[in-house]
Amino acid sequence: MPTPASPSFTIRPARPEDLPRVVELIAEHAVYEKADPPAPGLADRLAALLFPPSGPPSRLRCLVAQAPDGALAGYSTCAPELSTWEGREYLFMDCLYLTEETRGQGVGRLLMAAVRTEAARLGLPHIEWQTPTWNESARRFYTRLGATEKDKTRYTLRTT
Repeated sequence: MPTPASPSFTIRPARPEDLPRVVELIAEHAVYEKADPPAPGLADRLAALLFPPSGPPSRLRCLVAQAPDGALAGYSTCAPELSTWEGREYLFMDCLYLTEETRGQGVGRLLMAAVRTEAARLGLPHIEWQTPTWNESARRFYTRLGATEKDKTRYTLRTT
């Protein structure tokens, strides 16, 4: 039985100084999902997306899970997207990752609650995301939250 998250875990928006650790977490996430590692320069690209120096605010949000000792134990990224079928926006959660030692402590619930709060703050009616079909623990976690699955296959087509 998972233990509840320590009340001292904090979920907050990422700050520029968090990006080196967020990139480390992204690299761990890629290994976990058996994907290619991030390309060099990811911290700079994320900085430009998350913290634009001018112009409109970023669509991309990055939330981090900060442990009691100040270390970042996980992250989630999300951005508004469009649904043609519904004729409105929703929040797409691109990533949610926790370090192995943090899993099962309720921190994932805290991150999901923060993503849900962000969707509500933006006036978006729902959140969508995906997880590999082989990731049974993630699928159980999301089902326990009340999420439902849609059977689809995601494709990627390179343009360059």
